[in-house]
Amino acid sequence: MKTKLFLVPFAAAVFSLSAGCVAPGPYAPLDTTKFTLENTDRFVLLDQPAQAAVTCTGLQEVWRDDGRLEVVANVKNREGRRVQVQINCVFKDEQGFSTGDETPFQTLTLSENSTEAVRFTAMNKLARKYTVRVRQSR
Repeated sequence: MKTKLFLVPFAAAVFSLSAGCVAPGPYAPLDTTKFTLENTDRFVLLDQPAQAAVTCTGLQEVWRDDGRLEVVANVKNREGRRVQVQINCVFKDEQGFSTGDETPFQTLTLSENSTEAVRFTAMNKLARKYTVRVRQSR
């Protein structure tokens, strides 16, 4: 009788220890999009009101004859009322670093449920990547 009472907790302890002995190996670093979003996405909504109001339905990249990058962003109003946002584009090199070519924020007024195309052109030939940024109109 004493042997049976002893074996049950002993078996449970052995099982729990053996299950924890498997080494998963090195862990991959955890990365959040909180600080890297602008480096990974080509269309970024900078604040909550812009996130609720607009979305991007498409991005087009065109290389001009002189070697400069031209970007067309299709921005759609998601609300049933007129919305005003500000939009700009940051052009980046092959590694994702800014080339110093950043367009000024321009005001974009979207009527109810409409889509507008906004065009940006790089000032130099260094641009290979880009980020289109949208924020609430100030």
